[in-house]
Amino acid sequence: MSDTPLRRVDTDTVAGFIDKVAWLRVEDGRVLATRSHGRTLYYLPGGEREPGETDLQTLTREVAEELTVTIMPETVTPVGTFEAQADAQPPGVLVRMACYAADYDAAGALSPSAEIAELAWLTYADRDRVSPVEQLVFDQLHATGELT
Repeated sequence: MSDTPLRRVDTDTVAGFIDKVAWLRVEDGRVLATRSHGRTLYYLPGGEREPGETDLQTLTREVAEELTVTIMPETVTPVGTFEAQADAQPPGVLVRMACYAADYDAAGALSPSAEIAELAWLTYADRDRVSPVEQLVFDQLHATGELT
């Protein structure tokens, strides 16, 4: 895989894609997911990069904003990049999501910020409760035995 935690993408040149970075946290065969207010589907924690940000910068910023914990940069490991039809977008608009596993500072506790309605630990049986790109992640995690 060519992705590294310091990868930078010029989103202006990636037409037709929503460029996202996501935190993949798996514990006891379950994956951490979030649901935003007004949404029914769950998503992996993370979000779109701001201009000039690296994946690592986006990952740490988004996780801190959504879950009030600090990612430990030295533990960030690329898992894969996934592409699928973007949820709630016109046909043909794809989301490209670079996923990273990482530990977080034990001094913090996972807690949803104001923008997050709910945290959930999902299993493969919950695959239909996540967006199409997250379904691809679930498939990979299930195939490797990480997601029950």
